[in-house]
Amino acid sequence: MRIRLHPHALDRLADRGATEAEVTAAIELGEQFPAKHGRVGFRRNFA
Repeated sequence: MRIRLHPHALDRLADRGATEAEVTAAIELGEQFPAKHGRVGFRRNFA
């Protein structure tokens, strides 16, 4: 699966203390949950 992050999301990665690899792993391997406005959220804990 190809995952493309919006430029604003890429800018916010450092502010949130995350890497692009962690975001990709959360999407591919993390837990899915319903989010606002009919969207899907993803979560995963990293050490």
